[in-house]
Amino acid sequence: MWRNLLVRGPSLRQVSQRTISTASRRLLENRVPEKQKLFQEDNGLPVYLKGGIMDGLLYRVTMGLTVFGTGYVLYELMMASMPKKQK
Repeated sequence: MWRNLLVRGPSLRQVSQRTISTASRRLLENRVPEKQKLFQEDNGLPVYLKGGIMDGLLYRVTMGLTVFGTGYVLYELMMASMPKKQK
């Protein structure tokens, strides 16, 4: 058993000495310069809205959920602070 491993050893050594690369084999277009231009442009918009329509929608949904959640927590605190009347 060990003799088979020793005989096949050089091929195992070659495999173990290969460089492991995490780079993608596909060539992807580098869009970083485009995004840098977009986000560095001085157009009066805050950076969290410069991504387009989806950023605006995400911002509005987040703000709506925050306001709703705050109101709900205040309502529940008010209900918890008032004792229920016993009949």
